[in-house]
Amino acid sequence: MNYNDDLNHIYAESFRDNWALPALSEYGNNESLTYGEFARRVARLHLFYEQSGIRPGDKIALVGKNNITWVSVFLSAITYGAVIVPILQDFNPTDTQHIVNHSDAVMLFVSESIFETLEFEKMPQIKAAVSLETRRVLAERDDNDVSISKVVKNLTRQFRRRYPHDFRRQDVNYPPAPADQTAVLNYTSGTTGFSKGVMLTYGNLVGNVVFGIRSRLHYQGSHCLSFLPLAHAYGCAFDMLVPLAVGTHVTLFGRVPSPKLLLGALAQVKPNLVICVPLILEKIYRKQIVPMLIKRPMRWALAIPFLDSAIYAQIHRKLVSAFGGEFEEVIVGGAPLNREVEDFLHTIKFPFTVGYGMTECGPLISYTPWRQFICGSAGRILPIMEVKVLSSNPKTIPGEICVKGQNVMKGYYKNPTATEAVLDEDGWLHTGDMGTVDDDGTIYIRGRYKTMILSASGQNIYPEEIEAKLNNMPYVAESLVVERGKGLTALVYPDFEAVDAEGLSPQALPELMEQVRKDLNKLVAPYEQIQKIQLIAQEFEKTPKKSIKRYLYNA
Repeated sequence: MNYNDDLNHIYAESFRDNWALPALSEYGNNESLTYGEFARRVARLHLFYEQSGIRPGDKIALVGKNNITWVSVFLSAITYGAVIVPILQDFNPTDTQHIVNHSDAVMLFVSESIFETLEFEKMPQIKAAVSLETRRVLAERDDNDVSISKVVKNLTRQFRRRYPHDFRRQDVNYPPAPADQTAVLNYTSGTTGFSKGVMLTYGNLVGNVVFGIRSRLHYQGSHCLSFLPLAHAYGCAFDMLVPLAVGTHVTLFGRVPSPKLLLGALAQVKPNLVICVPLILEKIYRKQIVPMLIKRPMRWALAIPFLDSAIYAQIHRKLVSAFGGEFEEVIVGGAPLNREVEDFLHTIKFPFTVGYGMTECGPLISYTPWRQFICGSAGRILPIMEVKVLSSNPKTIPGEICVKGQNVMKGYYKNPTATEAVLDEDGWLHTGDMGTVDDDGTIYIRGRYKTMILSASGQNIYPEEIEAKLNNMPYVAESLVVERGKGLTALVYPDFEAVDAEGLSPQALPELMEQVRKDLNKLVAPYEQIQKIQLIAQEFEKTPKKSIKRYLYNA
């Protein structure tokens, strides 16, 4: 394979080569498909699209939890030549409907519980809504050229007529997909007026998929536990698209990934690669490792040479076992990893690496295998990409990170103004992230350009760096650093669980936080000093991707 390979050819080849191997399973139930059975599902959906009057280039919207039908719809759409519009199931109903309409989707595949919250009549371009659970038609337009319900009813008979000798390996053939043709419309926001549908082409997907194949992130016969939302570019690429291109067995975890449930699934599936977001590692570190490390006997033991190595080795074994025990590495992405957590994982020689990407690159920009990974970095720029930093000295002075290459999107759908704001005439994508870059292309991220604060003395302050330190302090669940007057204020949502566990009264929190503020100010530069900690009673409001909506708290 090469980077110019046709995406549909990659999947046709994979489905034929891995025909009898397990392809997809759903965690917690008995449903499972081989690659041959999955290819048959894809072919049935192709016939459904054809008979429903869907043409190549038409948009198909998809919203619901990770399950086999979700994956079948996604892969069948791109191998048919349609444009798939995956929508995060956490978007509110108004935003979901807005995305469906803005994308010009003509068909909607949806979880029934989500469909109950939608108003079908307010999505006038949709021919029909089809259930992801039962595959029945939930609603359809009266003025359709054909009855979608009848198409579904007659589909098995029509499929047998199309494939009279049953569906066989040699029947798997998909039309070539031009590299510059849009394959996916991925929305970064659902809000009316702020919708940005990222147009990812077949070439963008090939760049990510072939890099994953060449790096052997997944391989024939390996195991994968897919627990990130597949509607998000990160989970989509490396928990679905790459595994299915090589013959990996993907187990879909369609539940909310609480640590307890997730650890049970990891122990059962024993994945060969773990794709996760920082929050998961940080929760395990704070809840399971830190309480053990702060006990006095442990602190004494860690101060003794050679004994510390034995303790770290023991923690390493427990953590590896918790993730299933058979993985090559854990790839952390989607957000920066807390530096204290990162340093500790490096100390105990835990096999992890941190990658960097964004939806606009489908998503990968940089990655380094864990043995070559440099702590504090976001990996090395991909061979098919270029990077530059808008700074007088890109190696030492942070500037905006810009990238160009095969993975960079076509633009934002029906939004030329937003496209021009991030894609310049030379093809450079302005990421909005501030950082530096080494001669070998290793990227170091400092924070977001839009969140950077300019101090009174002219210093650039990256609130994310201060928040990372603050979030490791006792009794702090999450925080946000904002400018108030002439100084910095930290908004803190307390860790009430830790307060209760130690038998403390909530009334003691202001005094505890004042000590936290003093301890924090010993760790930051003089111009980064926090003047005040302000407690908030509820968790910060977040986007469906679990990022804090900073703009709500900057006023």
